[in-house]
Amino acid sequence: MFGKKRESNIGIPKGKGTAAAKIVLALVILGVLAGNSYYSIQEEEQAVVCTFGSPKAVTTPGLHFKIPFIQNVTKVNTTIQGFNIGYRDGTNDDPSGDEIEDALMITSDYNFIYVDFYAEYRVTDPVKALYASENPAVVLKNIAQNCIRTTIGSYSVDSVLTTGKNEIQSNIKQMILDKLETYDIGIQLVNITIQDATPPTAEVENAFKEVETAKQGKETALNNANKYRNEQIPNAEAESDKILQDAEAKKQERINEANGQAARFNSMYQEYAKYPEVTKKRMFYEAIEDVLPDVKVVIEGEGGKTTTMLPLDSFVTQETSDISGTDSTLNAEPEETQEEE
Repeated sequence: MFGKKRESNIGIPKGKGTAAAKIVLALVILGVLAGNSYYSIQEEEQAVVCTFGSPKAVTTPGLHFKIPFIQNVTKVNTTIQGFNIGYRDGTNDDPSGDEIEDALMITSDYNFIYVDFYAEYRVTDPVKALYASENPAVVLKNIAQNCIRTTIGSYSVDSVLTTGKNEIQSNIKQMILDKLETYDIGIQLVNITIQDATPPTAEVENAFKEVETAKQGKETALNNANKYRNEQIPNAEAESDKILQDAEAKKQERINEANGQAARFNSMYQEYAKYPEVTKKRMFYEAIEDVLPDVKVVIEGEGGKTTTMLPLDSFVTQETSDISGTDSTLNAEPEETQEEE
């Protein structure tokens, strides 16, 4: 009985305990409110703040404040992300299910082929990325699969495996961008590439490898031929220039020679016009000297005097000796010329 009375004496007075509980509750509420009144955004993120159902994008990194329990914040990753289409893991040579269905395609020449793609995308509008569709990445993947099959179906199997990969990637990317612009789901395709393209059987794959090897050999031969051509063209051009220069020099030489002969003829003609008989005889003597270089031409004048006319260098001397008994003598009067051998 004594103990019970003592306990009642040391108990907490009524009224003070209720006040302490209220203080603790208020502190808890304030802590909760303070913890829900701010948020932070990283460099690679953007946030969507929804106030009474009205979303608004916040793109500035750093610390931001919000109204607790009234504004909801959803963060969106804006870095470049990616996904595989038809990718087959190297550890599983026989894929099944969706993987093989995504990879197996048919070309324009009705051949089956496995083609693996890798698509990269990023969020451009966080509000549309959250509310325009339930999962924009899935929408993009479905669009990409449709565009890939449409494009692959318009190319031959040889183009898909060898020379047409760059063109195929470019066409697929443009087609996807056009469709994303129409759907407007807040994401953008960055790039899409062909990871691998293989025939459905090993025999066909080996055949295509042989074709590719042959094409590479063809390219090598063409490169060597172009190299040889580039080496020979300067030599040929130099030889051509030399021939043209020689021809031009020969042409000029012939022109000069012709001009000289024409000038000589004109000069001779002028002399001929002045003294036609003298010039005619002179030309006759020059012709005789050219045709019969050993012939001597002697002109007999009045009083028995004679003059040697040929060779022409004998013009400077007057020969009066008797010319009988010579081996080759041509006696001529002023009007007539006689030749003896």
